[in-house]
Amino acid sequence: MVRTFAQVNEKIREGKAVVFTAEEAAKLVSDEGVLAATEKIDVVTTGTFGPMCSSGAVLNFGHSEPPIRMGKIFLNEVECYGGLAAVDTYIGATQPSEDQGMQYGGAHVIEDLISGRPVMLRAQSYGTDCYPRKSIETVITLEGLNQAYLFNPRNAYQNYAAAATTGDRTLHTYMGTLLPNLGNVTYTTSGVLSPLLKDPELRTIGIGTRIFLGGAQGYVAFEGTQATFNHQILENGDDWYAGVPLCVIGDMKKMSPRYIRGAVFDGYGTSMYVGIGIPIPVLDEDLMARLAVTDERLYTRIFDFDVPSRSRPALRVVSYAELRSGEIELSGKKTKTAPLSSFSMAREIALLLKEQVQKGEFLLSEPVEFFEKGKRFKPLDITSVKEG
Repeated sequence: MVRTFAQVNEKIREGKAVVFTAEEAAKLVSDEGVLAATEKIDVVTTGTFGPMCSSGAVLNFGHSEPPIRMGKIFLNEVECYGGLAAVDTYIGATQPSEDQGMQYGGAHVIEDLISGRPVMLRAQSYGTDCYPRKSIETVITLEGLNQAYLFNPRNAYQNYAAAATTGDRTLHTYMGTLLPNLGNVTYTTSGVLSPLLKDPELRTIGIGTRIFLGGAQGYVAFEGTQATFNHQILENGDDWYAGVPLCVIGDMKKMSPRYIRGAVFDGYGTSMYVGIGIPIPVLDEDLMARLAVTDERLYTRIFDFDVPSRSRPALRVVSYAELRSGEIELSGKKTKTAPLSSFSMAREIALLLKEQVQKGEFLLSEPVEFFEKGKRFKPLDITSVKEG
């Protein structure tokens, strides 16, 4: 059986589309088989809600009287980028504030704006004939901005690695607090609900894909930064995929603070929790089989953060079923596991997206272009600069 995006969208418009979450689809395949599930299901919804540091927002403030060409820009004392003409800026989620340090950052400013809270704008300029004003201090709100859109260069990692430390001291990292001597393992992928693990070959996801982003409809703008396409066959014959993130964009004015949250990682800094969901059309049996893979057959690697290197050693391969059990065996000892992402929120997003598709409120968009395959990550090598 073969379907097209157009056929699926027609059923959505007519209110006849059969939509399952990835969890529900996996159960149906287990009960009735791939062929029966393919014939029955039109769309499978996915979800993830976790820390996505490579995030931020583009904002346009409008012009003051007299006008100013903003150079140094601060929102609630979080510095923003001032090199985007006169009154545009980009605020990064991980930028710490000048007065609170890593306890408050760009992610919190974005959450404050989406929540409708006022934010203090402070900016300076050297002044020009066309932009004579040299400083400004005022209060802004999301409603008062001309444009405010989330623009996240690297979100929704296909399959993020887990973390632990074999060292004898506690580490404070972007993977949370790691306890010494393999005291814990942290992980952040939503497994059976993870969007890019459900369509690991990216047959339906590319530039222009419509997604659930922060409570609103957004889009995949491009491949995510650091994109690589890693696929291996494990010793047990199962597939392992990793490496692909998405660059995403969406209108902040339509988003909800339930699905965009600022966060602080103790000793590391700020990050932003982002809710993303992708509806995947069931095009054929092969895709259905991949959509139905459960946590028992989805895997990640645990890396040792005691090694301060970009090439940390892998301690073992582990399934998401093991990680979600709360305890695994690692180097001969029982080790507690803890998610940094929220599976309950991922499930909520998948269910909400299912409801929107069923009601005809969320149509699928076929990519205008697919990502280039075969890319490999290029490291930054340190080289000397010779004078003259």
